[in-house]
This record gives sequence, structure tokens and C-alpha cells, in this order.
Amino acid sequence: MKLLFILFCLLFSIQTTAQDLSLYQKQTYVNDGQVLSYRILYPENYDRSKKYPLILFLHGAGERGNDNEKQLTHGSKLFLSDENRKKFPAIVIFPQCPAESFWSSVSIDRTKKPAGFVFDYTKQPNAPLVSSVEVVKKVMSEGSVDATKVYVMGLSMGGMGTFEAVYLYPDMFAAAMPICGGGDVIHYDNRILKTAFWVFHGDQDAAVDVKNSREMVEKLKQLKADVRYTEYPGVNHNSWDNAFAEPDFLSWLFSHQRK
Repeated sequence: MKLLFILFCLLFSIQTTAQDLSLYQKQTYVNDGQVLSYRILYPENYDRSKKYPLILFLHGAGERGNDNEKQLTHGSKLFLSDENRKKFPAIVIFPQCPAESFWSSVSIDRTKKPAGFVFDYTKQPNAPLVSSVEVVKKVMSEGSVDATKVYVMGLSMGGMGTFEAVYLYPDMFAAAMPICGGGDVIHYDNRILKTAFWVFHGDQDAAVDVKNSREMVEKLKQLKADVRYTEYPGVNHNSWDNAFAEPDFLSWLFSHQRK
């Protein structure tokens, strides 16, 4: 009897999770013949006459593909909790980067451990990042987005895309939360000063060296940007678990408004 009860609870948990994730509607966007899959979550009791904050969430390299599902692996449940849906009603977009591409303009040396990343924002930006922002613009054009409260966040490859998105679209994002990412320290400049940053990284990251975030934070400080940095001692690459558990993670984000 006890075993049956455990199995029932497990099945119920799986079904509930699937049901929750299904709240993220499946959509596609076509830009110059290239298809970007994405999922979009609307607030409870969505009212098109109201204005809502919007969050663009960029996943990591392991969630690339075209199934329009894997990109919800990390972070999606944060926006599905009853408490957060009531306290922070928002439109949330999870695009999926194709397997053969990358969010950020970067060259990767995988012979090193951690891998070496060389960012170059003078290059043509990658299509998936451009298309993701086009999706944001499309949703904004529908009239239910508070244009002063548009945010971007991401982990690992998505953290890199977060830094680049702010650079490419400096008038769009009120706040950015790059997790275990990195960016082009050389070309980051005053254009990013309209955006507040909270950067996260684990100091034992074996996939993306913590120096990538440290160098970006130092550059942001030099630029006198609004920046907050949280580094987790002894934490490897999955520092997003720690970041999502920060008690003021979402309250910090939604407290920012672009002027």
C-alpha cells in the first residue's frame, strides 16, 4: 500500500509539472527564412488592456535544439509558482537556440578547461539572438507590455547572450541578470548605462571560468554602471540554482524601470 501511494504521488508530480509547463504556449517566429521556436507565458487572468513587464530568458547550450521544450529545463518553474504569478505578473518568453548556433558572438577554445571564450561584438550578431529580440518587439507591439519594464536574463550561453543583448539593444532593457556567462569587455561602453545588472557566478565553475563574469563586472564598475555581483564559493557551473534561490531575485528585477 505504501509503495502504491509513493507511485501515485510520483505520477501526480509528473503530471502537475507537465501541466504547469504547458502554460508556456508554443510559438514560432520566422526571420529571413530562419525559424526560431519559443514558448511564451502570459500572466494569470491576462488582460490585454493592462500593461505588464516582460522577461526574455536565454537558456544554456545544453538546451539547444528544435523541440521547443528543452529551453524550459532551467528557470521556467520560477515563473510558474502561485506566489510569483500573483506577486509578479509578467509576460515571459523562452526562445530556443538551434543546435548549430549560439546566442553570443564568441569563439570557443575547448582544448582548455574551463573552455576559453573570446567575445567580439564587432561581428554580425547571431540570428537566434536577433530573432529573439524581434519576438520581444512583436509582443510589445501588441500593446500589453510596459515598455519601461522589459528585462533579459540567461544562464551560461544565455548569460553571454544577456550581456550581448544589452549591448546590441541599449534602449530596450531596464535590467539584466547574466548567470555564469561573460561578454566583450573591450567593446562594452557607455551605451549600456541605462540597464541595471545583477551578475552571478560560481567560483569553481569548470565550464565557464568565473573570470569571465569578474572581468565584466569590473568593466561595468569602471563605466559606473548600476551593477551588483554575487559569487558563490565552492559552486560549479550550475550557479543558476543558487541565483534562482536568492530571496530578492525577482523583486530586484521588477524594481527597475527604464527612464
